[in-house]
Amino acid sequence: MAASYISVPRDLTKVKSKVMFNLTKRQLICFGMAVLIGVPSFFLMKTVMKTNTAVMGMMVIMMPFFFLAMYEKNGQPLEVILNHMIQAIFKRPKIRPYKTDNYYAALLRQAEAEKEVEKIVRLSQKEKSGEQEVHNAGRIKQSRPDGSKGNRKKCPKK
Repeated sequence: MAASYISVPRDLTKVKSKVMFNLTKRQLICFGMAVLIGVPSFFLMKTVMKTNTAVMGMMVIMMPFFFLAMYEKNGQPLEVILNHMIQAIFKRPKIRPYKTDNYYAALLRQAEAEKEVEKIVRLSQKEKSGEQEVHNAGRIKQSRPDGSKGNRKKCPKK
């Protein structure tokens, strides 16, 4: 009896599903784009240059697509690595000081913001309840929200 053995890789995250010709879907798409752009450029250059020069030009045109299909470092494809490099070099500031967010200072800022909101709400409620009425003499009378006429306290009767 002959026992058949299959080698199983220890890290299954590195296993990729192959679609055709032992290539992944990503590799097939990149190679297809390289062929669609490289072959017509070869025939266009062949009419102007020698065949050897046209072949070299086609290879230069197709190389970025091959790199996109095949290059991978630490499980990241080339476009992800290039994106990280562009962000590190051009988009992010060169000097990045370490900044902490003090929890107690954040609580104080939150409390101040809440007080400010309460103040705005109180003012808007005063404006709504203290609408002005114009009388015959042209005077402006403000009505009070509680319906009272003034600040006077009633004297207790003896």
